[in-house]
Amino acid sequence: MPLIILAGFPTSGKSTRARQLHKYLEERIQSQSQQSSSGGGSSSSAPPKYRLHLISDQSLSISRSVYDLSTLPAHVRSANASEKDARATIYAAVKRVLSDKDIVILDGLNYIKGWRYQLHCEAKAVRTPSCILQIGSGKDKAQKVNEERLQRQKDREAAGGEPAGDDEAEAPYSPENWENLVFRYEEPNPMTRWDSPLFTLVWDDDEAQTKQVFDGLWDAIAGEGRKIIKPNQATIQRSRDAGGDYLYILDRETQDIVKRILDQQSDEGGDEIVVPKGSGSGDETLSIELPAGKKVGLPQLQRLRRAYMGLNRGGIGLETVGNLSGPSRIRESFVRYLNDSFEADG
Repeated sequence: MPLIILAGFPTSGKSTRARQLHKYLEERIQSQSQQSSSGGGSSSSAPPKYRLHLISDQSLSISRSVYDLSTLPAHVRSANASEKDARATIYAAVKRVLSDKDIVILDGLNYIKGWRYQLHCEAKAVRTPSCILQIGSGKDKAQKVNEERLQRQKDREAAGGEPAGDDEAEAPYSPENWENLVFRYEEPNPMTRWDSPLFTLVWDDDEAQTKQVFDGLWDAIAGEGRKIIKPNQATIQRSRDAGGDYLYILDRETQDIVKRILDQQSDEGGDEIVVPKGSGSGDETLSIELPAGKKVGLPQLQRLRRAYMGLNRGGIGLETVGNLSGPSRIRESFVRYLNDSFEADG
């Protein structure tokens, strides 16, 4: 099931909306389970069709101080290791539970569009949809909430009580950290595939409007209109030699062609090198057109061979040549690659 990513300014009410959404989905899943039971004539409730998860900084015990760059020297702010570690922890938690049977609500800042794209790709890899729930709040309103939390924290500490950080969901950000996070916030754009579909709730939306947005979100991720997610072609495992010798064959055949070029070419260059397409003597032949006026040396050929092997070692580029497990297909593809390279150099 899908990944629901919350986004918005810090202290804009994301955690409150995340809890409301979790309660709504919990009731919706339970209602769906009861309807399935009554439809089947069973007296006991059917097992829920989906599992529900709420992941946040608080659930993973990540302090808000990891996002504070104000205490770091200017030359290391762009490489804030604590923030990157926090995102890695969140990413691992999402990846661990994300599947077509799980609904994952990710409550957090999620202010970087590259981060949202990474999460979108992870959902797509497991063929489940993702969507964005943006919590709209004006900067002044969100800042006022943070200032009120800062004041409550000061009052509590002055009274000798526990620091306000005992509840991270209600903990304030330092003023410098808050301003920095707002400045760095990249608003979701529904025109991009990783920020679509985009649902929005504003601070003043009442219960009826909230339910309407949640209903639309449910229809998009679990209703009849839910899109069929197809993984990227690059993530589909290509076929390989059944015996597991693909890399050995790739190395052997390309090395053989390089050797034949060195043996047959003349010092003047511009030769047409003929190599067999397969290992048998009666097989078809392939032609390699060497650049005119210069001899192709071993370093250049080995460089091209390594580049070709790097492209085909992990399945990149196999869409156009199909299954490369056979030696003849490898030789044909490598010859084509060499001819293209020599033509580009010429």
